[in-house]
Order: sequence, then structure tokens, then C-alpha cells
Amino acid sequence: MTTPTNPVVAGAASPRWARWLGVSVAVIAADQLTKALILAAFAPGEQLVITSFFNLTLAFNPGAAFSFLASADGWQRWLFAAIAAVASAVILWLLRRGGSAPYCLGLALILGGALGNLWDRLTLGTVVDFLLFHYAGWAYPAFNVADSAITVGAALLIIDSFRAPRTDPGTNDART
Repeated sequence: MTTPTNPVVAGAASPRWARWLGVSVAVIAADQLTKALILAAFAPGEQLVITSFFNLTLAFNPGAAFSFLASADGWQRWLFAAIAAVASAVILWLLRRGGSAPYCLGLALILGGALGNLWDRLTLGTVVDFLLFHYAGWAYPAFNVADSAITVGAALLIIDSFRAPRTDPGTNDART
């Protein structure tokens, strides 16, 4: 005899949960596909001029954002991998709890970006960067799709944090 399950409880978070994880998977797929294309087409340091301010290039970053700790002896690979793994676990927990659409989208984008760069660290020992913006002798550090997703996700979280929490009528509970 089977025990009946309550469908509301059994799948309470699954529809929204799956949607946000789908966003993360799409970010990972786009990130890894673009990196594979760049790795196949470019030699390290090679550049393709797209506009007067944007190039495609192949750069490797063993550090973090803006090449932080890039010149360290290699231990930073494991430090940043551990940080990404812990952050991903926390983000999964937060996504499971739910929230507003901008909040969950921001988390999903950050999760996808973190896991895309984590994959590079674990398989290559470095992160592949290839988008290079520059102007009049100034250049922004090269970055990738995962970095872009993390940045947009963080911006969504910041914007969402300014939203006034909704109050459930009849109670004093603030709900977002």
C-alpha cells in the first residue's frame, strides 16, 4: 500500500525552483559554449578588433575579479573554488526559500556565473576571459559571460533591496 503524499507540500518549491535553476543552467551553458569557441579560435593574447572600443581576446585569469591574487603561487585556485562552492550552496538555499522575481533572478544569475567560473578553475586551473573593452589607451580587464551574469545578478539584488517590503493586510508581518 502506498502512502498518499500531499502534492502541495511535496512539490511546494519545485515549479519556481526549476525555473530559477533553468536560468542558472542557461548561464552556465552560454558561458561554457562561448569559452569553448574562444579557446578553439584564439591563441593566448590574440585579439580580434570588433569596434574601436571592443575586442575579442583570449586571456587567462588565475585570480579573482580584476586579477586579484593572480600572481600568487596557485593556492588561490583552491581558495576561490572553495568560496564559489560555499557561495553556490548558500544561493541554492536562498533560491529554495523564494522571494521576489528580481531577487530570485539575481540569485540565479550569480549562481550560474559562479558555477561557470568554478568549472574553469577546477578543469583548467584558471578562468577564461575574452571580452575586452577599451578606449584611448584605457582598457577594462577582460571578462566573460559568467562575470557578466554575476554583475547583472548583483545589480538586481541591489535594486531589489531598495524595494519596500509589502505588508500582509491584517497582520504586522512584512512579506517580500
